[in-house]
Amino acid sequence: MKNRVLPLLRGLPRTNTLLLTILCAGASTSFAHAQGCLAAHTSQPVISALTDDGHGGFNRSGLHGLTVEVDWRSYSSFRHFSGEVENTQRAVLNTQIKNHQNIYEISASYQLTPRWSVNAFVPVLQGTRNQKYPPNGIYDIAGIGDMVVGAQAWVFRPPTENGGNIAFSAGLKLPTGLNNGTGTGVLKGVTQKYTADQSLQPGDGTWGFTLGTQAYKTTYFRTTAYFQGSWLFNPEDTNGVPTFRSQPGENVMSATDQYLFRGGLSRHVPKVRGLAASFGGRMEGIPVRDAFGKSDGFRRPGYIISIDPGIQYSYHRSILSVNGPWAIQRNRRASVTDLAHGTHGDAAFADYALVVGLTHSF
Repeated sequence: MKNRVLPLLRGLPRTNTLLLTILCAGASTSFAHAQGCLAAHTSQPVISALTDDGHGGFNRSGLHGLTVEVDWRSYSSFRHFSGEVENTQRAVLNTQIKNHQNIYEISASYQLTPRWSVNAFVPVLQGTRNQKYPPNGIYDIAGIGDMVVGAQAWVFRPPTENGGNIAFSAGLKLPTGLNNGTGTGVLKGVTQKYTADQSLQPGDGTWGFTLGTQAYKTTYFRTTAYFQGSWLFNPEDTNGVPTFRSQPGENVMSATDQYLFRGGLSRHVPKVRGLAASFGGRMEGIPVRDAFGKSDGFRRPGYIISIDPGIQYSYHRSILSVNGPWAIQRNRRASVTDLAHGTHGDAAFADYALVVGLTHSF
């Protein structure tokens, strides 16, 4: 719900390079990607893929430059929540639904000027789900998600003398994703191919746009504070894909907005060249109502708040990052159809996720 722009901030001091590598991780595989059934499978901006030449400096090969990033995010959701209350009885009765997802993304950014860059993101999702309500079955879906193309601009021309900067980004979401993947299920005694749950669909197949911002500032004790915020706007109401749900108004999938906010502190690890550690928090999810257009159809609105520790290692023109967001609050909010019928559906959330990213600048 990961957002992902990869500008090169050439000429920054080595300390800032190491500290800011935190911003290449954590959000890198989806726009929101709430850890569970909150279906959010589009991209999230990354603040900076900074390069280190391995000799205490930066890659200064020229103004123009291409950066490529490959990310992987994996999680398993199994804890069901209605509101902030966990439905522990589902585990006791063995009715909980287990969702496992691997989400990959290939992204590329090209630096046009020190302030401006253009970018493109291609997400790929593979997921399995043991669905225990009709149509019952084990669903396994894989496919390309909705691509995003866009641009980002820094407010101040890098490098800045005050050790801080802020950027704004915008992107166009293309309806390239698989949104009607099917699996074998059983409905009213009939075994055949049925549309998989919304959480397994790699994309929603609608046009949309993204807006984002990201900032950093060097603070005391050679520590850098960072912040990211992004929102995916889906103006279309529904995408027309059937859900086989019985509650009125939930027969087709909703085209949902998605959001992600994260921030924290990062610091170079003393006496270890190229290594930085970070700690922060993140909030991601799907709103009950979209910012534009209607919010009909089936959706699982809600959010997850996590602590977000990570490490990053920079070597020459490459950065390896590993983050482990751990949930501390989960909330499955009532949807528009829930409110209309006096009900409150649930959603399965994960305890944690593993996020690994590899960035290389050419």
